[in-house]
This record gives sequence, C-alpha cells and structure tokens, in this order.
Amino acid sequence: MPSTDFDAGERLAELVDHLHRVGALMDRRWRDAFLQVRRHAFIPDPIWAEDGDRGDGWMIPVGRDDPYWWDNAYTDFALPTQVDDGTPVGEDGRGRYATSSISQPSLVARMLEALRITDGARVLEIGTATGYNTGLLCARLGAENVVTIEVDPTLAERGRAALRAAGWKPTVVCGDGTSGVPAEAPFDRVLATVAAKRVPYAWVEQTRPGGLIVTPWGNDYMATVLLRLEVGENGTATGRPIGDAPFMWLRDQRAAAGRWSDHVDFHAPVRTSRTTVDPHQVVVRGSGAEFTVGTWAPGLCRAWFDAEDASGEATLWLYDTKGSWASVDYVPGATEYEVEQAGPRGLWGEVEAAVGWWQRARRPGRERFGLTVTPDGQHVWLDEPTNEVARP
Repeated sequence: MPSTDFDAGERLAELVDHLHRVGALMDRRWRDAFLQVRRHAFIPDPIWAEDGDRGDGWMIPVGRDDPYWWDNAYTDFALPTQVDDGTPVGEDGRGRYATSSISQPSLVARMLEALRITDGARVLEIGTATGYNTGLLCARLGAENVVTIEVDPTLAERGRAALRAAGWKPTVVCGDGTSGVPAEAPFDRVLATVAAKRVPYAWVEQTRPGGLIVTPWGNDYMATVLLRLEVGENGTATGRPIGDAPFMWLRDQRAAAGRWSDHVDFHAPVRTSRTTVDPHQVVVRGSGAEFTVGTWAPGLCRAWFDAEDASGEATLWLYDTKGSWASVDYVPGATEYEVEQAGPRGLWGEVEAAVGWWQRARRPGRERFGLTVTPDGQHVWLDEPTNEVARP
C-alpha cells in the first residue's frame, strides 16, 4: 500500500514539470493530456524488478504492497510489467526476460510530440500493453479517434480494463500489430510502441497520404532509433531518425534467444587475420559507423567484453545465429588488431567493407541517413532517398 503521504495528483504534476524541464513535453495540449492520465492506474500488480538478493540477472515480482511499487509509479523510468510472455520460466516464479513494460514517460512524451498531431486526427497505436499510452492519446484526441492493437490476449484485456476504469473506451483489438487494423483504416497517424526491424507495409497502406508513422526501428546490432516516416501519394513512406528509442521488438521480429556464446562454435575451424579497423569505432552507440555496419551486415549481433584487469584491453564478438562468428581483440594504442573468424560468412570482412564505405562517404552521422518503405520492402539511404545505401 502507498504511504499515507502519497499524493498521486502531486506526484503526477511533479512528473509533468520534469518532462517539461528536460524538453520532452513542450506542447501545452500534450501537457494537459498527461495531467489527465494517472500513471499508477495503468501499472499492473505486480511489476518486475531485478533480484537484488541473488544478483544473477533474474527478475522477481513486486506488488502494490511493496513501497518500491509506489516509489516508482511516477518516476521517469520504464517498468517491466510482464516477463517471459506471461509465464515466468524460473524457479520460485522468477522471470528471465522482460516482455512488456510501461514505457519511460519522457520517451512516451517525445514520441507523442513527434506525431505532430492535429485535433480530430485518427490514430492507430501498435502495442496497447498497459494502456497508458493509449490513455494519453484518448485524453488528447478523444477515445473515438483512437484504435489500438495488442498481440497478447492477457495484455489486451488488462489494457482495455484499465482504460475503461479511467473512463475511456477506444477501439481495442487483440491481434497481430504487423497487420494493422484494416477494418478501421485509414488513419492520419500510426504510432508503434514496439520496435520493428522491418516496417510492415500494412502500416503504410493504412495511413492517409500526408500522414505520419512514428516507430522505433533498428536491428540486433545497432541502437534502436525513432523513425518518423511520411506517407506519400505513391504508396511509399520515407523519413529519417529523430532520436533514440529503446523498445522491445515486435514479437515476430525478436532477436534470437539465449546468450551470445550459445551461437558461437568454439571448436569450429578458425581463420586468423589482422585488421586496421579499430573495433571501438564500430560499437559507439548512435554513431554513423555503428548505423552503417548494422544496415550493411544483415543479421549481425555483437557482444563486447572489457578485460577484468586495468589494461584497457577488450574483445568484440560478432555472430549471426547461423554458424558464423568473429572476434577482434582490442589493445590500447595498437594500429592493428588480431581477428579470428569461423563459419560460412566472413563477418569481419563485411564490417570492414561497411566501414570503408562510411569513410569514403566522409563519415556521415546517423542523422544523415533515412529509410524508405515500399510494397517490395525497405531500403536505407544517405542524404536523399535516391542515394540508396543498403536493403536491410
């Protein structure tokens, strides 16, 4: 139970003030919407937190009777609300992986403002989850203009119930969000609260020309970006990254399960070489080099390990979950680095090719890239949609 001095209205006002101060919530109409939606009413019992007693990366449930639950209800943090797709796989009911959450309020605010919404617009939301984001859309636009879809039946019902308890009755559909909701189309805006590796063309088809799609997008290698795509009269959608957006993946586009070492055959025949490409350069989060490698090398995953001593040495592991892997040993001050590779692909060779292109293009930052989605798929471009870089 909350402490006797817990005041939801006061905590909500403090959160909204914080979001304004950090520049995430600048539109007065969205601020008014946030003040109408009490976040704790959309946080389920329990939430999930790391098991601090064991410190082994597993998660434990934390209910409303725990002060931790209330202490975090109005913080600017995401809170895991489901593990292991609703069936905890660990002993004693512990969970291994977070599979749904109530998102970080500042990220929610930035995404909603990125929609460039207008009064009366109809919005399709991909990923109902707790219903918190849906409630904000209802407060801003009216429930009659909001359609939301959730793939998980339990989450869909929980979100619907929370919205009704708050006084809103948007159209809540249980189904695969990658298909959109064609029966309710067309929409002025599509907002995804899950990340996509491949932006579903159904979202483009169901958006009016001139409308916008805002979605987290990325792959297993690079940091997930927030994309804003404009739908054209020709049935394509084009846009650029406008910031970071760490989100869970669409369920049918998730990363391979398990640890990095599960995908590395340490007994495979190894090819050795040396490289002048600094492995640090290709793992800088949000950099143009990282973005280029992630889009050039399909299916690439990574793990970075610093040496336990104070040497500053490290090892970068790359793998593709299909039998190919590479490792690069970093040594401070070196100009060449040792490489080992195995499997049918030469993964480090692909990285070197990507870095070579990026250097010849004068090391563009991530903000200069863009994505176009067509009926045939999607492609990445640099500066202009006609200057195609890669088809991830």
